[in-house]
Amino acid sequence: MSALGDDHPVALVTGSALGIGRAIVEALRDAGYVVYASMRGVEGRNAEAAQSLKAQGENRVHRIEMDVLSEESCQAAVEQLCHASGRLDVVVNNAGMLMNGMAESFTPRQFLSILDTNAVSWLRVNRAVLRAQGRGTIVYVGSTTTYVPEPFIGLYQASKAAGDALARAMALEIRPFGIESLFLVPGAFPEGTDHFADAQSGDDPERTISYGALTDRLPALTGRIETIDREEGLELAVRSVGEQLAQALEKPVGERPSHVFIDWASEGRRCHRRGRRASPIALHREAGIRRPSTGV
Repeated sequence: MSALGDDHPVALVTGSALGIGRAIVEALRDAGYVVYASMRGVEGRNAEAAQSLKAQGENRVHRIEMDVLSEESCQAAVEQLCHASGRLDVVVNNAGMLMNGMAESFTPRQFLSILDTNAVSWLRVNRAVLRAQGRGTIVYVGSTTTYVPEPFIGLYQASKAAGDALARAMALEIRPFGIESLFLVPGAFPEGTDHFADAQSGDDPERTISYGALTDRLPALTGRIETIDREEGLELAVRSVGEQLAQALEKPVGERPSHVFIDWASEGRRCHRRGRRASPIALHREAGIRRPSTGV
């Protein structure tokens, strides 16, 4: 990656079609970046989203085909970008997926699938961009669930924790080469994204029968998180994620925060500072989680 060249810095954002990815593209565009918005199906399933991003971009947003599950696709996209722009200053690893349900209902194959998307994909993208020389910043879109355990999203939490551990190690390895790492840690955004709507469920639902009424608590959790947001007076606008990233990147190199948290209870930030994981008891009660001695 290079910090030299034209006046406008260049950013690559993965998973840009909707939600947080799109918000990041728009915020970086407004901050003066030339943004390459990568996604699968630029001419297919995401054609409408890709076209609208380009139309709003005032020649500062470029669509680019990129499948983070394919190393060849990642390498081809980065080569195309570097050939066109001659530089790459910021890479945002955002593409991800959610699996929602009792952990036991998911098959090992499903677990490997979410690990591939939420953790291994970061390695693929990094291997492609780190071949370019110079300075720059790699951004990882993580999750507060890495710090705050929650029921019903165990596979998602494990995959994001795996990605976080990989990214932390790589951050130490690439720092001597002048490449910074920044961790963007949003909480749940029930509105403004398709994260919950597109969440996959377990392929083995019969495994959940023995959990009884506990499984009925799952649909209510999303609404409860949204209610907490409103009670706390927080905006649910997903654009705030992109705006806070843009603000962090405005700071001079060496003065940027390592982590930027955007979560409803600030639990992730507090636990990161204390070096431990939180136990959100109130949310667990809402989910119907009790101590083993009292039964389910």
